[in-house]
Amino acid sequence: MTKIAIFGVGLIGGSLALCYKGKPEFTVVGHSPNPKSVEKLLKRGVVVIGTTSMAEAVADADYIFLCVPVGMLEDYVQQLVQLPLKRGCIITDVGSTKASVTESSAKIVKEGVYFIGGHPMAGSERHGVEAASSHLFENAFYVLTPAEGTPQAEVDRLTELLKTTKAQIVQVEAREHDDIVGAISHLPHIIAVALVNQVRGYNTSNPLYQNLAAGGFRDITRIASSEPMIWRDILINNREVLLKLLKDWNLEIEQFVKLLESGDGDGIVEQFRLAGEFRSQLPERRKGMITSLFDIYVDIPDHPGIIGQITTLLGNARINLSNIQIIESREDVPGILRLSFRNQEDADRASALLGQQYAVHV
Repeated sequence: MTKIAIFGVGLIGGSLALCYKGKPEFTVVGHSPNPKSVEKLLKRGVVVIGTTSMAEAVADADYIFLCVPVGMLEDYVQQLVQLPLKRGCIITDVGSTKASVTESSAKIVKEGVYFIGGHPMAGSERHGVEAASSHLFENAFYVLTPAEGTPQAEVDRLTELLKTTKAQIVQVEAREHDDIVGAISHLPHIIAVALVNQVRGYNTSNPLYQNLAAGGFRDITRIASSEPMIWRDILINNREVLLKLLKDWNLEIEQFVKLLESGDGDGIVEQFRLAGEFRSQLPERRKGMITSLFDIYVDIPDHPGIIGQITTLLGNARINLSNIQIIESREDVPGILRLSFRNQEDADRASALLGQQYAVHV
C-alpha cells in the first residue's frame, strides 16, 4: 500500500487526490490546519482520510505533496523535516517557481528523505477544491526539478507515480524552469495587470474607456484578475528573472516606439509577421501555464427563450457548458452569444450541434 499525503487540498492538491482516489494500491491523506476545511474535503469525497495534524498526515507516507502557496513552501519543508518521516519518503511541491525551494530544501532534508521540485503546468479559471478534477493534468506538462545529487532512481519513482495523472513528465533544471515560466506566464501576468491599470487610469477622466473595453480587450487581459496574494508570492520569489525579462520587454516596446516615430510601416508589418509565424507554431491543444479559452460565438435572434433553447440543446447532448455571456457590442467578435467550455472536445461538439440551426463562429 502506497501512502500519499497532500498538504493544501485545493484545485491542484484536490485534483491530485482524485487521480488516486478509488485505486486500492493507494491511500491518500489530506491535510489542512483548518478543521472546517478538512470536514469539507471529507464531505466532498476528495479524500477518504483528512486531518489537521501534520504528524498524522505524514506518518509512514511514501510521498508528500506540498500544494500550498509558493511563499509557504520553505516553511512547510522546515516543519516536515522535524517529523519522523519514513525512510525513502519523497517530498515534492507544485509551485510555479522552482529554484529557491529546490535549493533550500536540498540542504535541509534528512538522510533517506528526498525533495524533488515539481510543477504541473495546468490550471483552471476556477479555484478551490470545488474545481478539482481527476482530468486536470491530462495532456499537460508536469515538470520535475530534482536538485543536483538526487538519485535518478528516486526521480524515476516519482515519475512512475505521476503517470497516473496522465500528464507528460519532463525533467528540467530548476533555474532553467524559472527562466522559461517567467517568460511564458509570469511576465504576461504583469503586462496584463499593467495594461488594465493603464486603461483604469484613463477611465477616471472618461468612463467611455470602461464601457468600450469589451470583447477582445477583456479576453487578452483576463489573467489580470488572478488571485493577488498568490501572485505576490510568485513574482517576489522569481523577481531576479522577472527584472531581466521586464528590461527585455522595455526594449521590445522601445522598438515599437521607434517604428511609430519614424512611420516605418514595413517595420511594423515585419514585427507582426514574425510574431504570427512563431505563434502559429505553438501547440494548440496542449494545456499550459495560462488556462486556455474554449469559446464559440453564436449569432442568435433576439427572441424570448432563445438562450434557454440553446442551453437545453447542449444539456440534452450532455455537453458541459462552463460559462455563457451575452455580448452587447458586436464590433470585436462575430457573434452575440459567447459560450465557454472546459475543453476543446466539448467546444467542438457544441459547435457542430448548434451549427445545424445557428451561425457559429470560433
